[in-house]
Amino acid sequence: MLGSLQDTHAVLKRIFGYQEFRTGQEELIECLLEGRDCLGVMPTGSGKSLCYQIPALVAEGLTLVVSPLISLMKDQVDALCDAGIAAAYLNSSLTVTERTRVLQAAREGQYKLLYIAPERLDSEDFRQTASQLNIQLVAVDEAHCISQWGQDFRPSYLRIPAFIDTLRLRPPVGAFTATATGQVRKDIASLLKLREPLTLTTGFDRPNLYFAVKRPRDKDAAVLEFLRDKQRGAQSGVIYCATRSSVEELHALLTQEGFSATRYHAGLSERERQTNQNDFIADVKPLIVATNAFGMGIDKSNVNFVIHYNMPKNLESYYQEAGRAGRDGTPAICLLLYAPADVQTARFLISHSTDGSDLSLAEQATLQEKDLELLKHMTYYATTNDCLRAFILGYFGESAAPFCDNCSNCHSTFEEMDALVDAQKIISCIYRLDEQGRSLGKGMVVNILRGSKAKRISELSLDRLSTYGIMADTSADRIYKIIDHLLAVGHLGFAGSDYPTLQLAGSWRSLLTPDAQFIVKLPKEVEREKKQRSGEKYGHSSAAALTNPEDQALFERLRSLRFKLAREANLPAYIVFSDATLREMAVRRPSFKEAFLDIQGVGSAKMERYGKAFLACIAE
Repeated sequence: MLGSLQDTHAVLKRIFGYQEFRTGQEELIECLLEGRDCLGVMPTGSGKSLCYQIPALVAEGLTLVVSPLISLMKDQVDALCDAGIAAAYLNSSLTVTERTRVLQAAREGQYKLLYIAPERLDSEDFRQTASQLNIQLVAVDEAHCISQWGQDFRPSYLRIPAFIDTLRLRPPVGAFTATATGQVRKDIASLLKLREPLTLTTGFDRPNLYFAVKRPRDKDAAVLEFLRDKQRGAQSGVIYCATRSSVEELHALLTQEGFSATRYHAGLSERERQTNQNDFIADVKPLIVATNAFGMGIDKSNVNFVIHYNMPKNLESYYQEAGRAGRDGTPAICLLLYAPADVQTARFLISHSTDGSDLSLAEQATLQEKDLELLKHMTYYATTNDCLRAFILGYFGESAAPFCDNCSNCHSTFEEMDALVDAQKIISCIYRLDEQGRSLGKGMVVNILRGSKAKRISELSLDRLSTYGIMADTSADRIYKIIDHLLAVGHLGFAGSDYPTLQLAGSWRSLLTPDAQFIVKLPKEVEREKKQRSGEKYGHSSAAALTNPEDQALFERLRSLRFKLAREANLPAYIVFSDATLREMAVRRPSFKEAFLDIQGVGSAKMERYGKAFLACIAE
């Protein structure tokens, strides 16, 4: 055994400020302390890092943590140091002098945890140092990066087992990730050469997250409507876009509309990316508009919402990105704005995903085929009328109740109907346009079917089509939704990329057979209107609002104090205390040291560093 189990609870309380372990933590910690390998699959915000940090503090020697991103290492090391724990990192952000200093301190036994990028495991200076270190535990964070079936495959992760083999004594190895399908879990255990590992999946459900899918005609208007909701206040949020140009355009719009927002994508200089990321993490700018180049390993706990302006390429990426909301356990919103054109964008990105890679043509084809299969599941999620939470959990192999009462589908009332006649009318309209050599977008097709008097319709002589006005009594919203269903099942497709237009797809003729059916579930029109009038759009408030106005006022004062202290210490605000900790302070209002230490997230080091200031603020 590497350390004593009886010490783990004391460390949990004294260092990290928590009274009890969360689900799965104690079993994984016990496994590592007994010298056994483990694989922990735990959702974001469930405390994966404690599963190797606590063994590191209880055991003798050094714990080596392999981590994929600079930002992830810095955040975790900053948090550990702020809690009074000796930790450091090795990555490309350090100068030669700084790396030499860290390696020397490691040889002298000054650290309990050393974080390292997988690429640096091969460096000669580190290999020489590693042979002199008393490495008692190797933790592999974001372990899904080792699998080509994972959403963030990093070839450098494949070299981790070879490095472990060079150590004089093989230490226990702990692998940890938030999202992993069955195939990815098998890859992690096999490729890392884990020895009879305890594999523990605590569940993928994040009960505090409200999932919503909206299909707005104008995504910009939908984002502005969401942000202007009086509940948002100065809340922190991430808005993901599929392309750099979309990031630039949306960021410019938000800035023009008076929102404090920054941006992040690979086209910016490294210095600007770092500055913008720091502004977001430090709450200088509460909003960030970004591509998926941003976010992996960001530990910011007080993200209140994540908006996906475009549909991601797979559910693993979506759930990981959406999961950056609500890490402190407070209610948060994950909103996906879907349009069928997102599928075309995703296909384009997939087709170019292997450009410049070292993969053979056969390997590229296999990888793209796999990515297109994953895209199908993502599209099914965006278009399903079933419970969104149940869909996600089912994808990751977990059973779930068909009704969660905390997603947009569960808060909608649907009616099942045979929309065959309406579908045939839509197909007929597109067929007639095709006969004339024309191809139009969704909006124009809907205008033709509803008999629009728009000038453009008459200019193009579209009012002379036999299908003009044949759905005049059907709402535009319902026609859009039926078109989306036709696209989802493959009866329609898109042509073009910049301005996608509708075209008939392979299976459309099946709708013309005598026994054809086209069953769809659509929101009841009356129910939708009632919800819009009542203002119920996104379920539970993401603010986790304190019901007592005085508690809310104190919470805001505590946030201001936290921001001031964080700026003075050059730390992200959430490292001082999370929003959840501040809310508990606002409600319980501790007035002396022992009561302050009883607040979740307040350890002895933070009591010494910040207790006096926060107790004074509460006393006022």
